[in-house]
Amino acid sequence: MKKLVIEHVKAPLHRYTFSVRPVREWVEKRCEGRVLNLFAGRTRLAVAEVRNDLDTGMPADYHLDALSLLRSWQDGLFQTVLLDPPYAYRKSMELYKGIICSPFRQLKDEVPKVLEPGGVVITFGYHSVAMGKSRGFEPERIAVFCHGGAIHDTIATVERYNLQRSVTNGVTFSNQEYEYLSS
Repeated sequence: MKKLVIEHVKAPLHRYTFSVRPVREWVEKRCEGRVLNLFAGRTRLAVAEVRNDLDTGMPADYHLDALSLLRSWQDGLFQTVLLDPPYAYRKSMELYKGIICSPFRQLKDEVPKVLEPGGVVITFGYHSVAMGKSRGFEPERIAVFCHGGAIHDTIATVERYNLQRSVTNGVTFSNQEYEYLSS
């Protein structure tokens, strides 16, 4: 039976998620192979990263709407996709100078088209709703980044694509074991 690992990590809150050292190190450790960072921001990760950010002032390989990039991508598959979009409408307007980011549900529907089978998606947000079983993903790890005081937590979910669920190996989320790690 596969374990779902739950981690608790103390880290200050910052508008650029990966600029915070504990978060950056956590995500770098979980990336595999070639990485597509769809909402890259300012921080370059120490991974084989293809960077996209809608803001032309950010250091990125592409400055496209994430959904447009996914729909037009023809340069090979990735082993990891990072999803760290603005978590709310206000954040989208703030970070992208009034340009509204792609609808998240549509974005998630396109991600499997650029991800190798067996690859991972790492999703950041204020909740643990991520890729999901209906798209062929199984959760492996959830991290709760505690920002202290009355500040909301940030939640990261690591999910693996195409595990040949239920029919071939009987893996189901409801029967998973849980392991809790705290730092």
